[in-house]
Amino acid sequence: MVLPPLSALDFSPDSLLSFLEHSAHNSRRLDWEKRLKNGLVVDDDGQALAIDAPYLTGQRIHYWRDAGIEPRIPFDEQIIYQDDHILVADKPHFLPVTPTGGYVQETLLVRLKKRTGLTDLTPMHRIDRDTAGLVMFCIRVQERDAYAAMFRERQLRKIYECIAPYSRHIDFPLIRKTRLVSSPDSFMQMVEIPGEPNSETHIDLIEGLGEYARYQLRPISGKRHQLRVHMNALGLSIRGDGIYPTLTPETAQADYDHPLQLLAKCLAFTDPVTSKNHEFCSQIQLGWPPNSD
Repeated sequence: MVLPPLSALDFSPDSLLSFLEHSAHNSRRLDWEKRLKNGLVVDDDGQALAIDAPYLTGQRIHYWRDAGIEPRIPFDEQIIYQDDHILVADKPHFLPVTPTGGYVQETLLVRLKKRTGLTDLTPMHRIDRDTAGLVMFCIRVQERDAYAAMFRERQLRKIYECIAPYSRHIDFPLIRKTRLVSSPDSFMQMVEIPGEPNSETHIDLIEGLGEYARYQLRPISGKRHQLRVHMNALGLSIRGDGIYPTLTPETAQADYDHPLQLLAKCLAFTDPVTSKNHEFCSQIQLGWPPNSD
């Protein structure tokens, strides 16, 4: 969960606890106090937040809830590669990478920890819950910094694929560089604004068929929702996107028949620990050729 700007709220929280009490109607204040005291509400670095933690706009938090009411996501992850240092998994659509909101057991990280017994397993990057494809994990605590630096310094090649409307009026390949910030109107969305670019995506057309086409996306930066925003800005909203251009209310039951047609397809890098050259490709297939529904 990302804490929204105060302008998006109908009340003014004086603490994180106050926000959680008012925003999660299925839980009582006492429940949140217990979670905070037991270290079950953490920040994006996994650090437990205190019961008197302040409300910080834009902070990403993760919390644990009763697993007994957590529905199973009916798709399985696959381990693509594993050695003594890293693990690369193919994440299905709808499965979060890490615990967030209503998901704890039904996350890629927790599933893999249970499956492998690797208690120190840590994701080195993340993809949206709606997005399928490759996610890399570090196995050893002492090696996390080396792999984190590889991602931070962009010393790897990431390739995505998506299905979106077929445009015969845009010349591909193209590079889109824009400045992305959180939307002032909806904490779920990102928007492009004038200013120094902080995001860059290389976009190419793979093939077109009827109303839709398959595109290759190569992100140079890693801003939240970057690929979805850049495609939408071209008038090519990714098929199945419930956030761009229009934010649709999230329902209790996900529409498993219509996933977001975005896939983290390939990951290539030189391992900073072993010096091995790695190139991994997802085994998941997008809905191509597209059907008519």
